[in-house]
Amino acid sequence: MSETKCTEPCADLTRLEQQLRDLAEQNGKDHKELRERLSQAELTNAVQNAKYDAILEKLDRLTKKHDALNHKLSELESKPGRRWENLAEKAIWLVLAALIGGALAHLGL
Repeated sequence: MSETKCTEPCADLTRLEQQLRDLAEQNGKDHKELRERLSQAELTNAVQNAKYDAILEKLDRLTKKHDALNHKLSELESKPGRRWENLAEKAIWLVLAALIGGALAHLGL
Protein backbone atom coordinates (compact mmCIF):
# COMPACT_ATOMS: atom_id res chain seq x y z
CA MET A 1 0.00 0.00 0.00
CA SER A 2 1.15 3.40 -0.71
CA GLU A 3 0.84 6.18 1.72
CA THR A 4 -0.83 9.34 0.65
CA LYS A 5 0.64 12.45 2.08
CA CYS A 6 -1.49 15.52 2.21
CA THR A 7 0.19 18.77 1.57
CA GLU A 8 -3.05 20.56 2.19
CA PRO A 9 -5.50 19.62 4.93
CA CYS A 10 -7.57 16.61 3.94
CA ALA A 11 -11.32 16.96 4.05
CA ASP A 12 -11.67 13.96 6.40
CA LEU A 13 -9.07 15.35 8.78
CA THR A 14 -10.73 18.76 8.78
CA ARG A 15 -14.11 17.15 9.44
CA LEU A 16 -12.70 15.08 12.32
CA GLU A 17 -11.01 18.12 13.84
CA GLN A 18 -14.30 20.04 13.71
CA GLN A 19 -16.17 17.12 15.31
CA LEU A 20 -13.55 16.99 18.05
CA ARG A 21 -13.92 20.74 18.70
CA ASP A 22 -17.71 20.39 18.73
CA LEU A 23 -17.51 17.48 21.19
CA ALA A 24 -15.09 19.38 23.42
CA GLU A 25 -17.42 22.40 23.41
CA GLN A 26 -20.47 20.24 24.18
CA ASN A 27 -18.58 18.44 26.98
CA GLY A 28 -17.63 21.81 28.46
CA LYS A 29 -21.26 22.93 28.40
CA ASP A 30 -22.40 19.62 29.91
CA HIS A 31 -19.79 19.82 32.68
CA LYS A 32 -20.75 23.41 33.45
CA GLU A 33 -24.43 22.43 33.64
CA LEU A 34 -23.63 19.44 35.88
CA ARG A 35 -21.52 21.62 38.21
CA GLU A 36 -24.36 24.15 38.45
CA ARG A 37 -26.90 21.43 39.15
CA LEU A 38 -24.62 19.85 41.78
CA SER A 39 -24.12 23.24 43.42
CA GLN A 40 -27.88 23.81 43.46
CA ALA A 41 -28.45 20.34 44.94
CA GLU A 42 -25.88 21.06 47.67
CA LEU A 43 -27.64 24.33 48.53
CA THR A 44 -31.01 22.60 48.61
CA ASN A 45 -29.56 19.87 50.82
CA ALA A 46 -28.13 22.46 53.22
CA VAL A 47 -31.53 24.16 53.49
CA GLN A 48 -33.25 20.81 54.08
CA ASN A 49 -30.70 19.91 56.77
CA ALA A 50 -31.31 23.24 58.52
CA LYS A 51 -35.07 22.64 58.45
CA TYR A 52 -34.59 19.08 59.72
CA ASP A 53 -32.40 20.31 62.59
CA ALA A 54 -35.03 22.94 63.50
CA ILE A 55 -37.76 20.28 63.49
CA LEU A 56 -35.69 18.00 65.72
CA GLU A 57 -35.03 20.86 68.13
CA LYS A 58 -38.74 21.71 68.33
CA LEU A 59 -39.60 18.05 68.79
CA ASP A 60 -37.10 17.81 71.64
CA ARG A 61 -38.60 20.89 73.34
CA LEU A 62 -42.12 19.53 72.88
CA THR A 63 -41.07 16.18 74.33
CA LYS A 64 -39.64 17.89 77.41
CA LYS A 65 -42.79 19.98 77.85
CA HIS A 66 -44.93 16.87 77.40
CA ASP A 67 -42.97 15.01 80.08
CA ALA A 68 -43.26 17.97 82.48
CA LEU A 69 -47.01 18.22 81.89
CA ASN A 70 -47.42 14.48 82.43
CA HIS A 71 -45.56 14.77 85.73
CA LYS A 72 -47.79 17.66 86.84
CA LEU A 73 -50.90 15.75 85.77
CA SER A 74 -49.80 12.71 87.78
CA GLU A 75 -49.33 14.92 90.82
CA LEU A 76 -52.76 16.50 90.39
CA GLU A 77 -54.40 13.11 89.92
CA SER A 78 -52.81 11.76 93.09
CA LYS A 79 -53.89 14.71 95.29
CA PRO A 80 -57.52 13.57 95.81
CA GLY A 81 -56.29 10.10 96.75
CA ARG A 82 -53.90 11.55 99.31
CA ARG A 83 -56.67 13.73 100.70
CA TRP A 84 -58.92 10.70 101.22
CA GLU A 85 -56.07 8.79 102.82
CA ASN A 86 -55.37 11.70 105.18
CA LEU A 87 -59.08 12.03 105.97
CA ALA A 88 -59.39 8.30 106.67
CA GLU A 89 -56.31 8.38 108.89
CA LYS A 90 -57.70 11.32 110.88
CA ALA A 91 -61.07 9.60 111.22
CA ILE A 92 -59.36 6.48 112.60
CA TRP A 93 -57.41 8.57 115.10
CA LEU A 94 -60.62 10.38 116.08
CA VAL A 95 -62.42 7.08 116.66
CA LEU A 96 -59.47 5.70 118.63
CA ALA A 97 -59.27 8.90 120.70
CA ALA A 98 -63.02 8.69 121.40
CA LEU A 99 -62.73 5.03 122.41
CA ILE A 100 -59.73 5.69 124.64
CA GLY A 101 -61.50 8.76 126.13
CA GLY A 102 -64.64 6.72 126.69
CA ALA A 103 -62.66 3.90 128.32
CA LEU A 104 -60.81 6.34 130.55
CA ALA A 105 -64.08 8.05 131.48
CA HIS A 106 -65.59 4.65 132.25
CA LEU A 107 -62.64 3.88 134.50
CA GLY A 108 -63.10 7.22 136.21
CA LEU A 109 -59.95 8.89 135.13
